[in-house]
Order: sequence, then C-alpha cells, then structure tokens
Amino acid sequence: MPFLSASGRAGKGTGIAERRMGMFSMFKKKAGLELAAVADGRCISLEEVNDPVFSGKALGDGVAIVPEDNVITAPCDGHVSMLADTLHAFGMSRDDGLELMVHIGIDTVALGGEGFEALVSAGSDVKKGAPMVRFDAALMKEKGIDMTTMLILLNPAQYQFKKLAQGQQVKKGVDTVISCSPQ
Repeated sequence: MPFLSASGRAGKGTGIAERRMGMFSMFKKKAGLELAAVADGRCISLEEVNDPVFSGKALGDGVAIVPEDNVITAPCDGHVSMLADTLHAFGMSRDDGLELMVHIGIDTVALGGEGFEALVSAGSDVKKGAPMVRFDAALMKEKGIDMTTMLILLNPAQYQFKKLAQGQQVKKGVDTVISCSPQ
C-alpha cells in the first residue's frame, strides 16, 4: 500500500517505518526452542534423582519430573526416533538436530513393559503435548516403583540451554522446563 514520505511523495511501502519494524523481528521469541514438561508434577534437578546413571548425568543433562498423573507427553514438536520395547523410554529428535530421551521411572526396564501402554509408535511425528506413554499408577505404587521421569538432552554440548522451573509444580505440554538453542 502506498504511503506518504516525509517529503509528501507517495512511496511503495519500503520506508523508514517499515525498516524499523523489521529490525525488531530479532527480538521476537523463536518458536520451538522450549521443551515442555512431560507430566504434571514437581520439576527437580537430575542431581536429585535416586539413580546414579541419571543423577551423574551419564546419559546427558536435563531435568526430572515427579509425576502426579500417568500420561507422559511429548516435550516438543519432533520425530519419535525410538520407543523402547519395554515402553519405559522414548527418544525424539527435532528438526534443528536436538536429540532427547524421556525415561519413565527408575529401574522400570525390569518390568519388561508390564504396566505401560504406548500411545504412539517409533517413526511418528508428534506435536508438543501429544500423549506418548501411559503407565498403570496403581501397579507402580503396589510394586514400590519410583516414577520420577527424566527429560534428557542426549547431545547437550551442541546446545546452549537453561533449566527452568526446578522445584516448581509444572503442567505437561504447557510449562517450559528447558530452553535451548543451537550453539
């Protein structure tokens, strides 16, 4: 749409105002750089997890959630790169190269899939907040299983990231627990 320049002449929409508006686009929040909570519950640091593999960050860095419900969701839009045969863990990758793993519970691999139901399959593309795995909370409680669920960045050296919400109650698919961007 034409506009009048300071001199009163008609222009083609490439004036100073348009250029100034464009320069503010660098401050806009970049979509998809946040990882959301995978469960409703309390977000804790990996160091607080009662398993040395996770608390020692042997698989990578991230956060954990002590879940208050039994459906684990996707932390971001991405590709389901792996779903464990025992359904206690899944891997995802994002278009920007980020690889992550969600591990549901401590020592749950020993259950051999008992008490878990897959809600997606490996190879699927999912959106943030999509239901991924359901677990039988009553069975896990009966067996004395700690259902703390870990969200692990598998290639953290390639990203700058900030852990958020530690020590806070979080809502799955809504609250950001990790903000990350490629280095």
